Amino acid sequence: MGARWRRTLSTRPEPRARGGAGGAPPPPPPPLPLPREFYSRDTVTVARDLLGMILVHRIGGRTMSGVISETEAYGHADDPASHACRRMTRRNRIMFGPVGMSYVYFTYGMHYCFNATARDVRNADAGAVLIRGIMPREGIAAMMRNRGTTDTRILADGPAKLAQAMEISAEQYGEDLTAGAGLYITGNPEYEHGGGGGGGGRITASPRVGIREAADRLWNFKLDA
Repeated sequence: MGARWRRTLSTRPEPRARGGAGGAPPPPPPPLPLPREFYSRDTVTVARDLLGMILVHRIGGRTMSGVISETEAYGHADDPASHACRRMTRRNRIMFGPVGMSYVYFTYGMHYCFNATARDVRNADAGAVLIRGIMPREGIAAMMRNRGTTDTRILADGPAKLAQAMEISAEQYGEDLTAGAGLYITGNPEYEHGGGGGGGGRITASPRVGIREAADRLWNFKLDA
């Protein structure tokens, strides 16, 4: 992710400090959600650039968040592993719509998986990035209850685990990730791609997990923090 995005996405403008008890400064403003322009690029590029960003879900008075640590890119007609490969359906229609939207699907009759729609709208008709894992940051106690485990290493280290931990379900299908309401993704000023400081780390690319077709494409990206 280039410096241009980091400058644009860091935080909301800070309000002027006001005098108060002890002269305490106001709390920092919440970070802005990634704008739609971020998702309006090549799906593979967006998948890589989402590493290190922060996934946030506010629901039922709770806030849960985590640093995105693993992603996968899925394209359109040229990607036989994609839900959008053959035609638009009731399930995948969000992949053909505006970018920066939540695509949640049910799999194996028991699990939800969360994606962010993304593509270069000039060159592709559909696309999405599967968020495969996060490093928990906020609301860890709630995530533990949701998952039934106290082991933070396995709280959200897979797409189904992530959805369960962060209470993402069919109710979040089609949610606008750029609105900064319930479910969204923000920039992370502590992270720089390539391990260039802060909380950066090395990125590895490999074949997508559990894919038989187009298995030669290195479209799985993982952050080695």
